[in-house]
Amino acid sequence: MTTTAETQHPWIVAGIDFRNLIWVFAVIGVMIWAIIAELDWLLRFLHIATGVLLTGADILLGFLIGPILRSLDFAARRQFSLKMLPKTLFIMNTLGAVAPITGWFLAVRMGYLDLPYPEFWWVIAALVISAILAIQGLGLLLPANLKAYLEWRKETPDPARVARFMRIYFVVTGSQGLMQLGIVIVMVNFSYGL
Repeated sequence: MTTTAETQHPWIVAGIDFRNLIWVFAVIGVMIWAIIAELDWLLRFLHIATGVLLTGADILLGFLIGPILRSLDFAARRQFSLKMLPKTLFIMNTLGAVAPITGWFLAVRMGYLDLPYPEFWWVIAALVISAILAIQGLGLLLPANLKAYLEWRKETPDPARVARFMRIYFVVTGSQGLMQLGIVIVMVNFSYGL
């Protein structure tokens, strides 16, 4: 299922526009600059902005778009997924990397790793939730996203196989939405000084 635009542009491979890497590297570059230059206000901004965007996207995908998509017929789901999946490939992974990395550097700079118990349990909670989110994102969501997208692109995609991949994608995204709410509770405790 190759379109004319894909065959004419070298940056588009299998419908995935790798020009999106420009803004991905720009965001990561700003994050690295904030860390190296010790710009805590920028680090905090990146952490909050990417965390809010990631939380909102997880909740939106898991609890709103997922159920709506399941109710559509196969052809409509295919059209929607062929547009959505290549974008989430770049957006979700970038947000999922920047939010915890900036959070770690903020925690170190603000002395949260030196907190005594029982306050340190909040740090452990943040680390555990972040680790689960990362494992789910890289180990389940990314492969499911890619497999579903590549199956959708076939001339005659297997509906059962696509449904299996998308079920994994939306169930895990929904659980990530709940975990994101948990991390918000932890972050609110940090912001109020534990």
